[in-house]
Amino acid sequence: MTVPSRLAPLLAQFDFARKRLTGRLTGPVMDSGDGAATRIDGPLTDEEHLWEPVPGCWSVRRRADGPGPRATSLAGAGDWGRDAAAYPHPWPPPVTTLAWRLSHLTEMLTLRADHTAGGHTLTRDDHPVSGDAATAVAAFDAGAAAWRGALLSVDDAALDTVGYCTYPHGSDLEEPFLDIVWWVNQELLHHGAEIALLRDLYRAARAR
Repeated sequence: MTVPSRLAPLLAQFDFARKRLTGRLTGPVMDSGDGAATRIDGPLTDEEHLWEPVPGCWSVRRRADGPGPRATSLAGAGDWGRDAAAYPHPWPPPVTTLAWRLSHLTEMLTLRADHTAGGHTLTRDDHPVSGDAATAVAAFDAGAAAWRGALLSVDDAALDTVGYCTYPHGSDLEEPFLDIVWWVNQELLHHGAEIALLRDLYRAARAR
């Protein structure tokens, strides 16, 4: 299927942001944004994945240990879960670890792919939460690939269809699909930037 002309620039933006974040997580080089290859310290480690830059962070945790500070539940499936709380969320918002942010991003991509071009059934309770870095990075790659595949399945009419994506944890049922595509890119860009900053802060903390 030909990519609709209105979707093409958003797909290209998604591809660039995905590649850049993957490079930032795995190395040995990443795109600095100007086309130059910038070396990074190495692939994400388990210690860095779970590193808490300040006390009281929300993170991913072994389910047996229960939720962290100000969280009331652990979202997701499996032996690990991601700190969560019902609305209204705690204020001020907890600082979240790299593991939390990557898990959140992966879940969003995976579930939105399913609710666009899959069975339209997945919920947060179905999504496995990764406790180690390698599994988390692989899960992100799989989620990003699933979302990209979903985008390639849509035609121009779908872009204007309100509720084309039935993802239950956002405004998808009230928005045309093109707006949802834009929003997913925004999520990838801003969480990717947060993850990159956390990698920088971790490196600086270890150097002290």
